[in-house]
Amino acid sequence: MQLPPLNALRAFEATARLMSLSKAGDELHVTHAAISHQIKHLETWLGRKLMQKSGRGITLTAAGGEYYRAVSGPLAAIAHATGSMRRDHDMRTITVGCIPSIASRWLVPALPAFQESDPDLDVRIVYARAEERFDDESLDVLITMGEDLSGGRESRLLFSRRNQPVASPHYLAKRNWAIDDVSLAGADLLHDESVDGWKEWFRKAGQKAPELLRGPIFQDFNMLATAVIAGHGVALCPVEVFRREIERGDLLVLSEIATAENQGYYVISNSWAKKPVRRFTGWFMMECGSCV
Repeated sequence: MQLPPLNALRAFEATARLMSLSKAGDELHVTHAAISHQIKHLETWLGRKLMQKSGRGITLTAAGGEYYRAVSGPLAAIAHATGSMRRDHDMRTITVGCIPSIASRWLVPALPAFQESDPDLDVRIVYARAEERFDDESLDVLITMGEDLSGGRESRLLFSRRNQPVASPHYLAKRNWAIDDVSLAGADLLHDESVDGWKEWFRKAGQKAPELLRGPIFQDFNMLATAVIAGHGVALCPVEVFRREIERGDLLVLSEIATAENQGYYVISNSWAKKPVRRFTGWFMMECGSCV
């Protein structure tokens, strides 16, 4: 088997992917001069010109483009297999990405119970953005909004995203409202990222929305949750996620009319996940009262 010099191949692949000698150097923790030297070494070994200067940057030659397309896939597959092999060997730690709304209300409070039941397995919790997708090179589990329909993925429904109007009893007392007499059109409305959620709710309720939907807009859902529990107004919240607050009476559901009934929060992992990952996902589904 005749293989090229592998350090030179890594330098070429990173440079072609990033189209920058300096960025490739940063990724591989060497100087851009070292990257340039490795690429020239590979060109000499192949007897073909792979890259050329273009203004202040670089471009691939026709041969370079052809070679990059041929080697990039196999190199990515090797990186993926290596990462999986390193994580799976003597698996004592799993990495769980979780969006803050689920982490703060369900995962973090329950974690000591899992550690007590499975003391030999450590769980590393990392922040996941709402738009983040499952990447099995860095995560063993992702808990997020929306399922992953990619091949080889397993998405299990954790909570429905069914949004209903909720408010604190303190807010109703402040406005001297009984729960059956709340006029949402006249309430202090709290918004999650935009006013579109409340527009949709008023449309579904067959009610005329206020001409100007005012009230604070929160980019982070946990800030919205803090505001509604503190009695600042009425918010559209996923009632399953807020099940405990509702059961305790910290929040009151003001209407059965809901939005986003067809959306949900999911626990995502590889369909071939190892036993420690399956133990964790099964435990968390049970903890949240979901069907396993």
